[in-house]
Amino acid sequence: CVCDITEPVGLSQPTVSHHLKVLVEAGLLAREQRGTWAYYSLVPGALARVAGVLADADVDATV
Repeated sequence: CVCDITEPVGLSQPTVSHHLKVLVEAGLLAREQRGTWAYYSLVPGALARVAGVLADADVDATV
């Protein structure tokens, strides 16, 4: 439930829902609808793909 995430991250429910939707559209999360509830899970290999993209980007990590 998105409501389980809002408090730990300190963001509103609509904001968390929006970001989860973006992550689903990017192929990083999977969404499964069960009745009125939506369950999210990490797509296998998603973090490895992100790490590979960041490693290949040759970006200066300092801000």
